[in-house]
Formats: sequence, C-alpha cells, structure tokens
Amino acid sequence: MNDLGWAQSWRIARRDLHAGFRGLRLLFLCLFLGVATLAAIGSLTAAITKELSRRGQALLGGDIEIAMTQREARFGDKEAFRLLGTLSETIRLRAMAQRIGGTGAGDAPPAVLTELKGVDTLYPLYGALTLREGVYRPLDPNQIVIGDALAQRLGVGRGDRLRYGTASFIVTGIVADEPDRLGEGFTLGPVAIVSLDGLRRTGLIQPGSLYSSKYRIRLAPQYDAATVVKDMDKAHDADGWTFKDRDHAAPGANRFIERMGQFLSLIGLAALVIAGIGVSNGVASYLAAKRGGIATLKVLGATSADIGRIYRMQVGAVALLGIVAGLIVGALLPSLIVTLAGDVLPVSPGFRLYPLPLLTSAAYGLLIAFLFTFPPLGRARTQPAAAIFRGVVETRGGIDRRSLAAMGGAGALLIALALFTAREPLFSAAVLGATAGVLLLLLGLGWAVARLARLAPRPRRPLLRLAVANLHRPGAQTAALIVALGLALTLFVTLAGIQTSLNSEIRNVVPEKAPNQFVLDIPSGAVDRFRQVVRGQAPEAQLNIVPSLRGTIVAYGSQRVADLKTLPEGAWFLRGERGVTYSDVLPQGSDLVAGRWWPRDYAGPPLVSLDEAAAKVMSIGVGDSLTVSILGREITARVASLRKVNWDTMGFNYVLVFSPRTLVSAPHSMTATITMDKGHDSAMTRALLAAFPGVSVISVGDVIDQVGQIMTQMSSAIVVAASVAILAGVAVLVGAIAASRQARSYDSVILKTLGATRWQVLGGQAIEYGLLAAMLALVALGLGTGAAWFVIVQVFEFSWSPDWLIVLATLGGGALLTLGIGLAGSIPIMSVRPAAALRQL
Repeated sequence: MNDLGWAQSWRIARRDLHAGFRGLRLLFLCLFLGVATLAAIGSLTAAITKELSRRGQALLGGDIEIAMTQREARFGDKEAFRLLGTLSETIRLRAMAQRIGGTGAGDAPPAVLTELKGVDTLYPLYGALTLREGVYRPLDPNQIVIGDALAQRLGVGRGDRLRYGTASFIVTGIVADEPDRLGEGFTLGPVAIVSLDGLRRTGLIQPGSLYSSKYRIRLAPQYDAATVVKDMDKAHDADGWTFKDRDHAAPGANRFIERMGQFLSLIGLAALVIAGIGVSNGVASYLAAKRGGIATLKVLGATSADIGRIYRMQVGAVALLGIVAGLIVGALLPSLIVTLAGDVLPVSPGFRLYPLPLLTSAAYGLLIAFLFTFPPLGRARTQPAAAIFRGVVETRGGIDRRSLAAMGGAGALLIALALFTAREPLFSAAVLGATAGVLLLLLGLGWAVARLARLAPRPRRPLLRLAVANLHRPGAQTAALIVALGLALTLFVTLAGIQTSLNSEIRNVVPEKAPNQFVLDIPSGAVDRFRQVVRGQAPEAQLNIVPSLRGTIVAYGSQRVADLKTLPEGAWFLRGERGVTYSDVLPQGSDLVAGRWWPRDYAGPPLVSLDEAAAKVMSIGVGDSLTVSILGREITARVASLRKVNWDTMGFNYVLVFSPRTLVSAPHSMTATITMDKGHDSAMTRALLAAFPGVSVISVGDVIDQVGQIMTQMSSAIVVAASVAILAGVAVLVGAIAASRQARSYDSVILKTLGATRWQVLGGQAIEYGLLAAMLALVALGLGTGAAWFVIVQVFEFSWSPDWLIVLATLGGGALLTLGIGLAGSIPIMSVRPAAALRQL
C-alpha cells in the first residue's frame, strides 16, 4: 500500500481530532503556560530596557554627563566642555529641609532628609521639568520647587517657606515629573530643586562636604556620544571623574532589570522543561486512548510513516495553537503588569510588540513540544498492530534510532538557544544542568522503586499488597508518577525556602544593635562640639565618628582600571567613586584576616587596608600597590592588611581605609552614627540642626523601609514566576495520572469483577500514592532546599535563613495536595462499568 500523503493524512487527522481537544488539553495547557510566561517576561524586560534607551537623553539630562564629587570642575574644564556643545551644570547633595512658620501636619517631623539639587538656567537640556500647577521657569535665588513626598511630609504647599542650611526659600511649585530622576540613581529622600545661586546661599557647600557636581552636554551634531566619553575617560582617568552617555543613562536600573529578567526567564524555561514531561505524558495518554484506531489503521495497511504523519499533525496543530495563544497572552501581559505595578517599575513603557522575545519564546515552545512528544509518537509509529492491542497488559519501551537522533538534535538546539540568548551563559548552563540532573535523578529513583517493589516480599494485607503490586505491574507509570510527585514537592519546598529566607532577610536587615541615625557633613574641626550636643540630648548615646571622603580606584597592581575592557565579576567597587576613610585603629565591624595594622603614630609612606573580598576580585594581596584618585589627586598606597568587613552591622563599612597621615590634610568632613533610645530621635535632630545647619541626619528606619520595599517587590516577582513552575509540576502530575488511566481502568474492572468494592480499589491507590509521597519527601526536601539556597546565596547574595517550620509545613501540605490530585484523577475510574470497559479492551 502506498503512503497516504499529506492531504489524506490531514483529512484523517482533522476528522479524528475532537473540537474541544479532548485528550490533548494537557498538551495545550502546558505549552500555553510555559510560552506565555517566557513571552511576558521577555517582552516586559525588552519594553523597560528599550524605554530606558529611548529616553536616554531625558533620563541623563544630556547626551553625555561628567560627574565628580566634593568639588566642582575648574574654569578651564568647563570651557573645554562648552566646546563640545551646550553645557548645563547641576550640583546635588543630601540636605535637611525645615518648615519655617505655620504648624504643618499634626505628625510632621522637625526636618526631612531630601535630595537638594541646584540647577542652572538651561536645565533641563532634554525633557521637561513639570509642575502640578503652573509652568516651570528658571528659579530666582530665593525660590524652590519640591517633590510631592516632601510637601506631604512637612505639610507645605505653594507660598510656604523652607529652610536649608542658613537660607530660606519660598515654595513656588510641586514637582510632577523630574526628567532626570532615574539617571540620578538611588536616593534617600524626596527631591527639592533650587538655582545654583540659591544653593550657594545655604552655606552647605564647604570644603569636604559630600556633594556631586554633574555637567550635562548637548553635543554638537559632529560629535558621537560614545566616542566622546571614551576619549574623555582615557584622557582624565586620573581625575576621578565618572562618565555616562545617553545609551547608558541609568546603568544600575539596566543591570537590575536585565539580571532580574534573565533570572525570571530561566525560571520560566525550567517551568517549560518541566511542563514538557506533562506534554509527553498527555500525548502518551491520548495515544493510549487511540490505541484501537492506530492498530486498526495498521491492520488496514497504513504504514508507520502514515501513522506518524497523522498523529504528528494532530499533536502539532494543538501545540501550535497553545504556543500562539501563549504568545498572544505574553505580548499583552506586560501592559497589564505596567498598569498594576504603578511606580514600582523604573519607567512605564507603552504597549508595543517586541519580536525577539516572542520569537525566542515560540522557538522554546516548538523545541519543547518536538522533544517531548517524539517518544510517544515514535512508539506509536513503530510498534506492530499486535503489540498495540496488547499495550494495556504488555508495555514495550524503546525508541527507534531515527527518533533518538531527532530528539538529540532538538535538545542540542534547546541548549544552544538558551545559552546564546543568555546574558550570563554559565549561569544559564548551570540552571539547565541542574534541571536536567533533577529529572534524571527522579527517573532513576522511579526505576529503582519499581525494581525494589518487584523484589520485595508480598505484604499479607490485601490493600497494601495491591498498592505495592501497582508499582511494578505491566504498564505501571511508577517512573512518571515519581517524576511528577518529586517535581511538585521539590517546587513547593523551593518556593517556601526562597520566600521565608527573603522574609527573614527583610526582618533582619537591621541588627539588634543598629544605630538610630547617620549624621553627614559634620565639620572636621567641630567634633568636640558635636559630641557635646549629642550628650546634651542623650547622655547614654553611643557615638562612632569617622572621617569621610570619596575616591575612585584607578589602578591595582600593574593594571589600570581604564584599560580593562570589562570589569571582573563582582567588581562593583570599581564603578565610580566610593567612600574612603582613614583610621589609626581597626574600624568597628571589621576583622583583620591578613597583614598587620599600622601603629598609631605611623608617619611613613601611604598604607591602605582592603576588604578581603575586593582583594580577591582584583587578585591582589598584602604588599601589592593600589592607586586611588581622591579630589583629582592620585595616591598610590601599599596594601598593609586585609579585613573581613561585616556589612550587615549597619555601621560604617569601607572597602578602603588609609593610614591617617595620607589623608588627614585633605579637605573632608566627618560622619557619625548615633545609637540611642528611639524616643530621642526627634529632639536629637532638632538639636543637631540648630547647632550645625549644614549636617544631614539620616534615619536608619527610613532607609530600611526603602530596602524592605525593594526586597518585597523582588520576592513577589519570584513567587509569581515560581508559581508558574509549580503549576507546570502539577500539570506533570495530571499528565502522569492520565497516561495510566486506561491501565488503571483495566485493573479496576478486573478487581470489581473479582468482588472488590470501589473504596477498596481507591484505597489501594491512596496507599500507593502515599508510599510514593513518603519516599519522595526527603528527596524533595533535599533538592528543594538546595535550589532555594542557590537562589538566595549565589544569585541574590543574601544570607540563608529559611523558616524550617514553614518549609516542612509546606512540604506536608504539598504532599497532601498532590495526593488529593492523584485520588481526584482516580475517582472517574471508579464509575467505569465492567461490561463497557471489557468491550473496549
């Protein structure tokens, strides 16, 4: 008999395919969930990064930006900047805003920490500073516009007066949108904007004050932003300047979005791979139900190619519909997420289709569908008719070589696609390898359980004997059930471990003995007076006062940082300026791990103590050289010691600590922490601002609230993505139950014929699922805990502190849930009538 051909095969496939996809709904659901998740995550990440790039000029405030701290650019440098195009200058610092007159809100604080920004008349070069009422115009020296958060906290509005340092200002507007807000980076308070002359009236700009000067340039047409930045960075690498261009206006936000997007995409990919097992089980179940039709077609002369073609068309049609539906939902979801997220996201992109993530998601879906549907389709295609008719009581495994080769090719393409599209291929390879390892482990465990059940002595109790026999009888789906149950329980444990560790991290951000306040910009010659003011308000207060400067590492060993093509992994301290201090004793919160501390009266060449983690990243140690640019001057020091810095103490933790003689003569201010009873906070703030109008007082509680909000948002995103993986695990379980339905129907009919009741048959299956869940509990606990530990410690670099009671309770609840799903899938089998069932065998 000749092959049917594609047209006739499709006619048969279409007639046989139920309109409601009966038997293939699991295939549709698994592919839909996986593809929709990947498409949504990819589209949202692309939308945010594209919006950041599109608005780069407005977010940065220019085509390029040159920034420096604790100083302004020299006149000659400004003139050189102007040769490149139109120059706009801003100065930004943290400062305390105080209301003058009036009563304000009933619970208004005495002062609020703000980000005070002085701008020139050309600000902003791109975009527009908009106000809730009126139009923004260049400010007079006595005028100020403020953020809505500051207006609410101090209970002020247009026409009210605020004090900064020694100057007062009239509020002329409330800021609705600050165009370069995201480009400014992380801030600790609401914004307030004055003119540059108004900022200088405050007296806050003093030698050693912590402020940042930024020079934004709208380039003339003949200049390329990236080229200008590259040339200036090379020419001024010793000056401690930092540079940005319009394509990298918010590098921190870009890095966070890209990394979070990749992590969530890998969770989605893992979920899709897990769902692939459900796809395989669902197709196997569908083909088992079509066993009679397949055998009949073969008896009537259909070739293996005909059988493969017919059912590949059916499966392919449903798979394509699932993938297309997933792509549609995945393309639409980002707009809904943006609407629901509100101000949580750095930008709010509008609706737009992003072809690359959609094509990537579709490719993943097609490869997963091909890879996991080939085994059952291959068996249906190659088995002879007699073996198909005996399939209920005699299972023939094995896949022909051609199918194995095709599956190997699909698997290779899947791995290549995952690695090629990954920002960090090694991390992606680790996730995929771990997923494959877990699946292989569970498959091996399934084989071992079936073999042990076959060799074990037969229990005397009938129901227990029936449950053990179900694990190794012909057609038993033990391996599939163990994979399904194991994945579901592992995912429950993983999610519980991640969630409880993140919650613990949020709770434990503040140690038991954390300071109440940080005080910045204390004049270096007024330390004794500062102590007196603090003791006057809180005699029992604990003080830690340290010098504070800013510096940039420009070279380590023989390596210039400017010559590096890419920064080493974990070298965050090489990006721009960092805090620098000096001390004659080992700082609080640090432990010496290598070298020696310099004597109190040391007066020799510059020495520096370095954080051991930073030293490891830079591959340097005691005796090596380190060059730091401070206030535009390069200082080369020898590494005298390495310290383990306890970053979670909430005190002053510096990567670099110099010997005192190196920096004591440089212009700088002092910074302090105050640890006291919380009841003194408001009085202390008032007293410090009265004595030192230029200081900034940071409440630790406010900082912790901001960090807690960010971590809560991260936790929510992880939970949502992981929930999709759990749904995929549940789908695998449903597929495994469906794949064994016909064999269990046969067993149920025989047992009923022999006199068993429905409850006895159901009880035997309950014992079977219970035995598997009990055996898998420890395995799932180990695998899930390991996965959660990796995410918390290696990916997010948090401390590992899960709530074991909640983890174990989740494991128990997950076991009961999966057991319930298994039994619910068995209930329809109980209603099968023996006569009707036997006629179908």
